[in-house]
Amino acid sequence: MKIALAADHGGFQLKNSMLKFLQDAGFETVDFGTNTCDSVDYPDYAKLVGNAVANGGCDFGVLVCTTGIGISISANKIKGIRAALCHNCDGAKFSRLHNNANVICMGAKYVGKKLANEMLKTFLETEFEGGRHARRVGKMEA
Repeated sequence: MKIALAADHGGFQLKNSMLKFLQDAGFETVDFGTNTCDSVDYPDYAKLVGNAVANGGCDFGVLVCTTGIGISISANKIKGIRAALCHNCDGAKFSRLHNNANVICMGAKYVGKKLANEMLKTFLETEFEGGRHARRVGKMEA
């Protein structure tokens, strides 16, 4: 499984922590940056990850900014992306189970490294339930 990651300056430390977590767990990763605290624009990073997932180059994406809001809104502008802003493991689980999310977004202001890794693990281990949810996801895609 190949995972794309990116963050703006507000989320780069949390992104780097999750990158290490994924690599240690044996996942293939693509780090789209940023890797400094110098100010950057989160839509640029959402686009990089979103395009990598939408075109099939990566299976899932991880995006982080200060609150997670701006980067998730930006990612959801890309056709084929279902980016879910998550704050806990239950949200991460149901974003996959019911919404077939393919990008998880987090806010570094609200999520610590331990919780972020737990949410990421839950997200990646949860399969889409399909059934009535497939109809709803189809309507979102339309």
